[in-house]
Amino acid sequence: MTVLGIELRRSAALGAGLITVVVGVGALYLATGRWSSGWMALAMTVREYLLLLWPLALAAGAWQGRREHRAKVGELFTTTARPRAQRMLPVLGAMALTLTVAYLLVTVAGIGWIASTARHVPLLNFAVVTGVGAMSLIGAAWLGLGIGRMLPALVTAPALAVAGVLLIFLSVIRLPDWLAAAVSPVHGTLPFHAYQTIDNRVSAALAISMAALATAGMLLFVADGWRTRTAALVPVVLGLLVATAVVPRDEGVLNWPVDPVARELLCTDDTPTVCVSRVNANVLDALTPLAREGLTALAKLPDAPTAVYEDTRTFMTDEVSSPEDGVVRIQVRIDKRGGLAHPAAVVPEIVRGLGVQYDGRCENRNEVVERAAAYWLLEREPRSDVGVVPGMIEEDPEINPAAVALWQGLRALPEDEALARVTAVRDALRTCADVTGILSGAAR
Repeated sequence: MTVLGIELRRSAALGAGLITVVVGVGALYLATGRWSSGWMALAMTVREYLLLLWPLALAAGAWQGRREHRAKVGELFTTTARPRAQRMLPVLGAMALTLTVAYLLVTVAGIGWIASTARHVPLLNFAVVTGVGAMSLIGAAWLGLGIGRMLPALVTAPALAVAGVLLIFLSVIRLPDWLAAAVSPVHGTLPFHAYQTIDNRVSAALAISMAALATAGMLLFVADGWRTRTAALVPVVLGLLVATAVVPRDEGVLNWPVDPVARELLCTDDTPTVCVSRVNANVLDALTPLAREGLTALAKLPDAPTAVYEDTRTFMTDEVSSPEDGVVRIQVRIDKRGGLAHPAAVVPEIVRGLGVQYDGRCENRNEVVERAAAYWLLEREPRSDVGVVPGMIEEDPEINPAAVALWQGLRALPEDEALARVTAVRDALRTCADVTGILSGAAR
């Protein structure tokens, strides 16, 4: 422990850990909206930032690996009776310890942000994803130690940092998904939906390949001759073979697997019923009054929906399904503090479409007619979706004026007739009939 303490104070280990914490926490807090939705989103985002942290660990190991050459004591140490492997263990331990603690500190910094809002805690998957991420940093640092000792040039560390970035980046975009999942610590971390996780088989495959890489680096670092250095290739080859045998081949499992527990619906105890996924349970209280306001507007129609559910279908994994009777499905979005994002969009999103879910197949939807009818139910003048619908930055400039004109025509009609026309639009949408002209025309 005394030797380990000396290594912690005098080696590059503490510096490497400090850089990891600064870069990792800085990257996290520059984009809190990417992971504020929950624990798995945080774990995957920290893993994604290994695109930066992994090359830094590789470079730190290489810088430490050239220490004996830099101090010109390599020949002196070879004259001691103590085996080289025994002398190098504290160095390996110091790098592993500091980088593991640094990775965990980055994760803890993220937990502090979401602790009060994230209700769904998939502890096992979170621990596995985080643990494999820390293991990958150890593998990078130990490999850097071995390469730095073999090639103790000043340029080795920065060259390895650049090579590490290119290696991770190219492995993701060039290799087949199954191979990239087995060797790249950032594969599968790009978020496609709120219920995403990393399959444990993928984590196991990556853990095997990172352990093999760490073993190879250790052998290179303690090697006394070319035979040991050559033997360092053996764990790499064996690790790659085992990892590729373990990793699944299904595209959905590799790239955007769904946590079924995170996708389960939690609903209000009273009616009208409002349901959100378990991962978004913290926004149920904020969403409920808005959802019920939208249902109240729709209640003017006969046979109106009586419930609002979060739409938990994902376009990557689910086939288009038929709309459910009596249910309006909406997207639930989380802001950078873990609360409900874009609350002003909730009511219009519920009423838009008049309670008829778009199934992706109907080609007779008419934005002008639907907007005019929806805002008649809302008893307010139609407005552009820009600034209302999240992500909408522009639309056809003729849509809203046309919708306002139809809405004004509806307002001029007797209420019973206007309601009948809006109901006719809703009924036409249910059968995918053409709705053009239903709202226009003089009073009968």
